[in-house]
Amino acid sequence: MKRIWDISPPLQADTPVFPGDTAYQQTWTATLGPGCPVNVSALTLSPHAGAHADAPLHYDPAGTAVGLLDLAPFLGPCRVIHAIGCGPLVRPEHLAHAMDRLPPRVLVRVYRRMPQDRFDESLPAFAPGTIEQLADLGVRLVGIDSASIDPASSKTLESHQVIRRRGLRVLENLLLDEVPEGDYELIALPLKLMTADASPVRAVLREL
Repeated sequence: MKRIWDISPPLQADTPVFPGDTAYQQTWTATLGPGCPVNVSALTLSPHAGAHADAPLHYDPAGTAVGLLDLAPFLGPCRVIHAIGCGPLVRPEHLAHAMDRLPPRVLVRVYRRMPQDRFDESLPAFAPGTIEQLADLGVRLVGIDSASIDPASSKTLESHQVIRRRGLRVLENLLLDEVPEGDYELIALPLKLMTADASPVRAVLREL
């Protein structure tokens, strides 16, 4: 039996979200009792809450919605690279030790312990040049265990714009606390939300 690492943080009322974004809320529209055979809930949340895939529509007004994306980049061989404590930006030198023969998907761990009780205003992000280099090496999807591939204060979203220009896919808010460096199979499929700018994913890594 191949080992599976669940790399999706819990999604619940106290899950931190980007300031101003919609937090997870759940209400009950039906509850078990006389005359009602089921529990049924209603959910309100940002599609960027918890582990999620951004769609081009998130950073490009003419971009594709998440439900229309090809699923192939979200499924297949993947490398986890540690850049723990690298500072505000993941630069090429932080990944250089693990860049040989990269698979098409790269997830970068920047936290020793991902903050799950607060939003990190100083979240580590990617330097745009790092995304460019990964794209040059054939990477089709990048992921990170922080809330964004750009700094929280960025208004230009330079790394997102590299993703847009180079046609890469992105996963954010992954939980990589227990994942050693190495190669895995990634499974992180977005929901078929036909007009949405992102989608929650249940992201897992499976032993090769």
